[in-house]
Amino acid sequence: MISNFDLIALLLTLSATFGWFNRRYLRMPHSIGLLVMGLMASVLLILVDLAFPAQHLYGDLTRTLRRIDFTALVMDGMLAFLLFAGAINLDLRAIRARAWPIASLALIGTLISTALVGGCLWLAAGWLGMPMTLSWAMVFGALISPTDPVAVLTMLKNVDVPDILQAEMQGEALFNDGVGVVVFTLMVSIASSGSAAVPPGVAEVMWHVLLEVGGGLVLGAATGYVAYRALRSIDDFAVEVLITLALVAGTYGLTQALGASGPLAVVAAGLLVGHRAPQDAMSDHTQGYVTALWTLIDEVLNSILFLLIGLEVLVLSFDLGVVWLALAAVPIVLVGRLAAVSAPLLLRRWAVMGSISNVPFLTWAGVRGGISVALALSLPETEAKSVLLAATYGVVVFSIVVQGSTLGLVARHTVKADGR
Repeated sequence: MISNFDLIALLLTLSATFGWFNRRYLRMPHSIGLLVMGLMASVLLILVDLAFPAQHLYGDLTRTLRRIDFTALVMDGMLAFLLFAGAINLDLRAIRARAWPIASLALIGTLISTALVGGCLWLAAGWLGMPMTLSWAMVFGALISPTDPVAVLTMLKNVDVPDILQAEMQGEALFNDGVGVVVFTLMVSIASSGSAAVPPGVAEVMWHVLLEVGGGLVLGAATGYVAYRALRSIDDFAVEVLITLALVAGTYGLTQALGASGPLAVVAAGLLVGHRAPQDAMSDHTQGYVTALWTLIDEVLNSILFLLIGLEVLVLSFDLGVVWLALAAVPIVLVGRLAAVSAPLLLRRWAVMGSISNVPFLTWAGVRGGISVALALSLPETEAKSVLLAATYGVVVFSIVVQGSTLGLVARHTVKADGR
């Protein structure tokens, strides 16, 4: 039986080996390269297993990977640290300046995309001979509509776009996750009940949204401020680094206990500490250590996450007959994203940078990642799960590999120099 230490060692070794090979020969963006090489390794293992069934290489690695609870690893482990690592380096002033556009994309855009994607997938599944209930199709719309904050922040590092447009994309990615998880939870409740009607009342739904979203933001701001005051009161880089780590773990754990949104809480805490602490709470010496620590956490966890997405194909159990639906899901999600970024623009010109020319970039930059896969894996064991999981995985792989690698090209041909 492989130990937890051996499992961690395997993932780190594969990440380092694939990362070196990609950097030395393939020269793709680091995260995309790891995902692609993970997929290639998975396919190669499957082919080797078919050619030499007595070797059991496929079965051995599959059993090892099955020990990893991908949903728990992402949602209750990596996500908090990755979101904080992204938020602490963002410009809070730029985020506040684009508050309304970010809010419109995170809330209105997510709801529009959920409805459109869910409805279109329901129709497509019927046409392809794999009918599912509309409620389960809406579950897919809810889990795939929010852009993935980890993937988006990673991809934007390699794209040159105006600061205000980048701030809008970063803000949307950080905040729409909380909205998406609330909608996803509600849709799963509806689908599992077998009823087309919403089980809870309107007042109960609104209270749930307020508790999840508002509670997460308030709690994150409060814990972030406490951490900022603690940082300001001392000058010891080792203790200050420890405070930032405790802030993330403590805040996320507290939200789990109180029923608030953990992702939004750590984002709020990260934005506050990243904005206030460098001004008067950290020396240059301490800032160097804190920045280096969170940069390393971001890079290492991203490497493991994208590698796991590539390797996860070995343990996903779905019928090959759903591949056509997975392929159909890709254009469906792109159309949903197009509607999500266009609708606020039609409602009010400032909502999406005030320029129609930026819509192609905003559409193509709607990258999905590990969070969508984690949510799909968390679905209850029903007939619809394998279909939704295949569609989710197809969209995520296309999103990261194709959209992520061509995002710079789209930006150069569509985005105006001033971002407007």
